[in-house]
Amino acid sequence: MEVPAELAGGKDAAASLPSMSQPIPVEITVVKAQDLKTLKSNVLVTLVRVEYNGEVLGDSPKTDVLPSGTAEYNFSTSFECSPDGPNSLDVIVQKPLLLTVLEVGPREKKKPEKITPLGQAVVDLLPLLQGVHSLKVFAPLYAVPASSSEKLHPKATGGLEVTVSTKELLLSATQFSSGNLLSITMEAAYSVPGVFTVEGQQNYMACLQIPAAGEKELLLLFQNGILKADGEKEPLPRPKNWPLGTILAPGALAIPNSFIVGGPYEDEDGDLTRSKDREFRRQAESTKRIVWDTERRCYLDAAAVAVASCICFVPSLQKRIAECHYWPVELCKMSMASGGKGKTSKADKGDEDKQIAFHGVAYVNMMHLLCPGVKQIRGAFRVFSYQDSEVFEKTRIQHSIFRDLRSQLSLAKEGLRTSPVSRAAPTKAQKEDKDSSGTYSEAGTFLVMEIKLDRPLVPKRLREELVRRVKEMIHPKPELPPWTGGAKKAVEAYEKCVTSVAAAILREYHELFGKQLPGQGMIDHGTLEEQRRQLNYELNTSGKYFAFKEQLKHSVVKIVREKYLKTEAFENQGQLQEFLSELYVFLVGHMHIALNKLLSGENVSSTPTPCTTDKQLWLFAREAEANRDLKLASLFYRQRIAQDQCSIQSWLDYGAFCLLHEDATKAQECFKKALCLDPQHTQSLLLCGIVAVKLQHYEEAEIFFEDACCLEPSSIIAWTLSGLFYELQNNYIRAERNFREAKKLLQAQLEEERRILEAAEAEGKKPSTAPEEIPDGSADKLPEVVEGVTSKEEATALQEALEAPCPAPGPQPPPCTIFMKTVEFLMKVNAVRFVHKALAHELLSLQGGPTCAYYLALAWTYLLQEDLPRCEECVCEAIRIDPTNPNVWAQKGHLCYLKKDFDKAKNCYERVISFVEDAVDMHIVYLRLGSIYLEEKEYGRAKQIYLLACDNSASCLTWLGVGIACYRMKEMEEAEDALSEANALNNTNADVWGYLTLICLHGGRQLEAEQCYKYTVKLGLQNSELLQEIHTTQSRFGFGNPSL
Repeated sequence: MEVPAELAGGKDAAASLPSMSQPIPVEITVVKAQDLKTLKSNVLVTLVRVEYNGEVLGDSPKTDVLPSGTAEYNFSTSFECSPDGPNSLDVIVQKPLLLTVLEVGPREKKKPEKITPLGQAVVDLLPLLQGVHSLKVFAPLYAVPASSSEKLHPKATGGLEVTVSTKELLLSATQFSSGNLLSITMEAAYSVPGVFTVEGQQNYMACLQIPAAGEKELLLLFQNGILKADGEKEPLPRPKNWPLGTILAPGALAIPNSFIVGGPYEDEDGDLTRSKDREFRRQAESTKRIVWDTERRCYLDAAAVAVASCICFVPSLQKRIAECHYWPVELCKMSMASGGKGKTSKADKGDEDKQIAFHGVAYVNMMHLLCPGVKQIRGAFRVFSYQDSEVFEKTRIQHSIFRDLRSQLSLAKEGLRTSPVSRAAPTKAQKEDKDSSGTYSEAGTFLVMEIKLDRPLVPKRLREELVRRVKEMIHPKPELPPWTGGAKKAVEAYEKCVTSVAAAILREYHELFGKQLPGQGMIDHGTLEEQRRQLNYELNTSGKYFAFKEQLKHSVVKIVREKYLKTEAFENQGQLQEFLSELYVFLVGHMHIALNKLLSGENVSSTPTPCTTDKQLWLFAREAEANRDLKLASLFYRQRIAQDQCSIQSWLDYGAFCLLHEDATKAQECFKKALCLDPQHTQSLLLCGIVAVKLQHYEEAEIFFEDACCLEPSSIIAWTLSGLFYELQNNYIRAERNFREAKKLLQAQLEEERRILEAAEAEGKKPSTAPEEIPDGSADKLPEVVEGVTSKEEATALQEALEAPCPAPGPQPPPCTIFMKTVEFLMKVNAVRFVHKALAHELLSLQGGPTCAYYLALAWTYLLQEDLPRCEECVCEAIRIDPTNPNVWAQKGHLCYLKKDFDKAKNCYERVISFVEDAVDMHIVYLRLGSIYLEEKEYGRAKQIYLLACDNSASCLTWLGVGIACYRMKEMEEAEDALSEANALNNTNADVWGYLTLICLHGGRQLEAEQCYKYTVKLGLQNSELLQEIHTTQSRFGFGNPSL
């Protein structure tokens, strides 16, 4: 039975469609049929019948079938498409053209010709709404089931050649581009209540309403669901079906090139996506179920799609989704009315409530469609018993489609209609269905469906736009005018002045003592000292010393102004002394350069090649950080940048240091500089996003994270970080989708690693790069997305971690989750806030309790915050879980060292170096263990540990440790060699100069002892004990201190 005209068509149904000035004819031509013999071998005469929207458009003349199975029809007919007629655009989108090939039997005496259906074909008219004037298709013919006495060929390949055309486009290019096509596929309801039986005539229906322009809403009704008994699962892929009521050829119900393909449960958008739901769904898919496999479409014009429209009186699709996230999909079982003619009796009318039973509702979260680029929602949605108050609270809808429109639904067999958008409460209380109360929930019923758009409601930003926006945000500041010319001239003038003064002093020397001839031999040290004193006396008494000083004064002032750009007074004495020390070193250096040029005649380079490498400077900076000397660490980071300003990693490392210890603005400058060097550097984009979040520049952060995901779509860290950002913005839908994408990438990575490992094992050898160890079932049990981890919940989760049940002790494989992979990256860049967010997800998503890696990361955050008691609790839990992990003991050693519990720290560090596998920060372990040995006067062991550190990664501090240990053991020659190595790596370390002073004093080298002592004092030795020892030694030997 067809839908009544007032429901399926008319003015109301066309409210959402573009207006047409006049009806447009749609011409249909059936050219011919082919391979009819494959349907029935003895067919002789046929005709074709064309139907559309329940109306027969015409029958072709009778045509003989050629021996090849071809029948030439060349039959044309048409219908009109208009919003006011029965065939509106909504109908064209929704319903196919139905073609039936009829066999005409031979005429018998006194009997009419026998006409029987042979096959049916359908033609999808949707292309006519997609900018196509005409389409030519070969529609497959599907056999009509015949009586058992007639046999059909099992493999029918027949078909109809059909042409459909219009004189003008049904939709203009503007209308087509501004509108949208909505397709909803109702697949099946699983785990249905046990009271549902296959016997008896029941109509299982589902329905939802879609907002349209005007004062109407579009209702999409899915009828005639098939209740299937326990058995095999539904096959995948399987075709989607047309929403046609009765059709002679079941094969023609399938929509061409449209299939239900399924997919992993984790990729769905519904309710049952967790790993613990997997087994339940697998079992439910092979038990009693209701199957529709039906797709319905509807066209939404610009007014129905856009966020706002002056002609749209009801909320549009986007606005409705934004206002109400959940949309109800109603489900019910309707008893088929017994056939009978005549009017319905009063008793039947009063018994209408009993026609609809087991009234349920599923809630579909439509917010996924407001994510950029998202066109589809598919998933399993739990079905609950329909309760007015609950439905209104969740969806703000106050009327039931089935209950309020049951009289129309009992007549209609097809499900496309419109209803008034009435939000008023019913005039009388509705009686709840007692039969279904709690039944769906008890059975665990869920509905699998798909909602798909032709275009996303929110377009995704193009890569070009993201690049442009990033360039706008990171445009480099204009550099200051170069001063190199003036500075260079000032230095050259200073060197010339030094040369001139040196020549003048040399002349004075010659006047006093004469020229030293080459054959006269060397002058002894005592004579030289006497000559120096006489020369100084002459220069001072004659006033020439003052003249030479005034001669140099102007060139020094030029250097201060041109080279150092110092033109204003210093704020305090400390700044002045610091600058004078720096200036003194510079002037002495260039004085030596000038004198060398004068005496040797060689061109000495004024810019010697740095003796420290990029890696060494990074190591020095890390050492200074570990020793809490942040000023020195900053200096090393800046020196590293000065050596190579095009090094991206140098800028990122300094930015990470500033992010933790200095200010976020400076960190932002560093990260943006790195991004300027390479706009396609994913790590730089992520760090720019992290620091933008810290500065509360959320719009910029979103651009950076989105660009990173677009630039490197295979990056697990990029997708996870982006998800954490959206969660901070309370955009849980986008966060969930990004986490899901990260999990898909991780699962693919684990499967690839497992494949490589299996292939290597099959060949009887290990892979070249051993993949990560994977926990049992980790690939199938990826962490779940925890929706909306708020700051309060995060803090609670971190607190409860310490109270969580601990897994059995023993070595554990490294955790393989998207959050721990991201935590590893975040810890390297000091992004503490994001580390806490990721750890909260890790804690709430893991099965079996927190892991060792989790506790180590949490302890790291507490250590940075100097919350030592909580750090200790985390470290203890990590040791209980994995006592053979060297990183755990290294962390505990650092904790004890900072607490000045050196005995425990020494025990922990000794355990670390006893493991076969090294800890991550072995360098710091060596340094601190060596310092403990020195404090305890175990110089031999200290020397051994420092030498291990030198072998692993040599630095000024490691060689200094070797030098101190050797000095204390009276190994002066080895001590001096070690301290010389330390001085070569960093000649600004006062401790190195101090111990060199002691060695020179013990060696009786007076001049060198004085020079070393001068540098010790000038560099500001902070070690009071060492300074006191130097003074004592100087007093004992009677030299080495020029001030005495």
